[in-house]
Amino acid sequence: MRPSPLDQLTVEIRACTLCAHALPMGPRPVLQVSESARILIVGQAPGIRVHQTGVPFDDPSGNRLRAWMGIDKNVFYDAEKIAIVPMGFCYPGTGKSGDLPPRPECAPTWRAKLLDQLPQISLTLVIGQYAQAWHLGRLAKDNLTETVKAWQEFGRHVIPLPHPSPRNNIWLKKNPWFEQEVIAALQQQVRWALE
Repeated sequence: MRPSPLDQLTVEIRACTLCAHALPMGPRPVLQVSESARILIVGQAPGIRVHQTGVPFDDPSGNRLRAWMGIDKNVFYDAEKIAIVPMGFCYPGTGKSGDLPPRPECAPTWRAKLLDQLPQISLTLVIGQYAQAWHLGRLAKDNLTETVKAWQEFGRHVIPLPHPSPRNNIWLKKNPWFEQEVIAALQQQVRWALE
């Protein structure tokens, strides 16, 4: 049996060395995809722990994201239901205030081709400023807080989120409306998308 176009593309992505010269730990593309996936999670780039395990959101950020979504690991890691496609597939290294941004070569090379192979997506979660800039374009607001605050403007198919990292605990304390308003709506949309 011949591999599907998505399977072929995934093999190409996993073998990518386009920005190997700039990756402190070398390339290790991390993603989860299936043609039948209903929810697309768009993060920034894998952290060091995810680079080591090869499992997306296999860290405290993933624990918080799953809690926000109201699902367990079995659902989260079911590629038939949930696609996880970060803006950069490889760990970019660390800077002064945390992980570096996703490598700029990744999205223009792979993103459109890959998203074209995910026809069943009915809900996209765009996490962080790089994902929001790409997926929302001119609809994104001046900063992440304003974009997330305007979540209802993007319709039922897209929800912008802050990064679920423990580094964002201060942001969450300063913005209690997020957990009061957005989380319940997010969980409802996740249930709707998975039905």
